Amino acid sequence: MATLDLRQSVLEYVKKADHRFLRLVKAMADNYNDDNDERIGLEQYNKELNESIAQIEKGELYSHKEVGEHIKKWAEK
Repeated sequence: MATLDLRQSVLEYVKKADHRFLRLVKAMADNYNDDNDERIGLEQYNKELNESIAQIEKGELYSHKEVGEHIKKWAEK
């Protein structure tokens, strides 16, 4: 798939995405744009871990079944 076609396809997903999917995509993009290949420190690790635990406690997660359903939908296109 050409870059322009791929970009358009991704944009279509983003247009229809829910909040959790958009947060996931943003996190991936932030990580991709991070030019720093160094390991994070213990303080940053613990901060990210605590943020993740808070998200889980608020129910901001995908079940294994939901992930499987998303993958099936993506594979159909």
